Amino acid sequence: MARGANQKLKLLYLMKILLERTDEYHSMTMPEIISALEEYGISAERKSVYGDLQLLEDYGLDIVGEKNGKYYRYYVASREFELPELKLLVDAVQSSKFVTERKSNELIRKIEHLGSIHEARQLQRQVYVSGRIKTMNESIYYNVDEIHSAINSNVKIRFQYFQWNINKETELRHGGRFYCISPWGVSWDNENYYMIGYDSEAECIKYYRVDKMLNLSASEEPREGKRAFEELDMAALSKKTFSMFAGREQYVKLEFKNEMAGIVIDRFGKDISLIRKGRGSFVINVNVAVSRQFLAWIISLGDGVRILGPETVVEQMREEAVRLAAVYGGTL
Repeated sequence: MARGANQKLKLLYLMKILLERTDEYHSMTMPEIISALEEYGISAERKSVYGDLQLLEDYGLDIVGEKNGKYYRYYVASREFELPELKLLVDAVQSSKFVTERKSNELIRKIEHLGSIHEARQLQRQVYVSGRIKTMNESIYYNVDEIHSAINSNVKIRFQYFQWNINKETELRHGGRFYCISPWGVSWDNENYYMIGYDSEAECIKYYRVDKMLNLSASEEPREGKRAFEELDMAALSKKTFSMFAGREQYVKLEFKNEMAGIVIDRFGKDISLIRKGRGSFVINVNVAVSRQFLAWIISLGDGVRILGPETVVEQMREEAVRLAAVYGGTL
């Protein structure tokens, strides 16, 4: 690039240098700034740089100049994302099972560029992506985008759905037949992305793991199931369902030991009514989708919880207990 062309870019390179190399704990003197500009083939005098700094401040860049000994030192005092916020974003990316290891590392590198190079080193020290359990479907990124595009365009989507077999190979469900579903929303539950869609053939709302979708594309058919989706309370969905497994919704009466109150509030929210029962326990009445996953959640809490009713759900738990006892060669 010609030297004159570089000179026209001086202001942009100055902003780049300050954003990349300075922060609250790392500053640059005027000689250091001029030297950094020379790395990009730009010669500058103090007076012009002072003027450029003022222009950047007028633009909105939070530049601070503080006298330290012989020189003034300049740095970007604040930026769009503070370091704790960047750490939070990195934590979210590296702990997200639905993002592949390669995509996680790519995203984290991009997040690092939102701070100075010094802050990026602090972010890098907390990155432990390798070896984590991650999804193996690289297309999930684009699937989510395609689903949102279809929702905005009010059309159905087509996709194939797979499962893993004993040989760790993917098997297409329904013999590879394409599903044609009306997408109405995307939910993140239990570390997985789910697409909430209306199945016109079954005439009901269903949930699909986005990382198990293949060859997804938008169709030209208009979406259906608007009324069914409007009747679905998305805010309450995560409280009613367990790992997004559907079941018959009904009110269930549960008795918990007092020490389980935190678990109940984490699961059902602070608005749940805890009715004291004696000194050591409390009772709740909650609307849930009764599925095997719900029963598994109850079992996982051991003797800290007991289903009081209705009797049909109590009977389902008895049957589940008998089934498990048979699996492990025991009797009840």
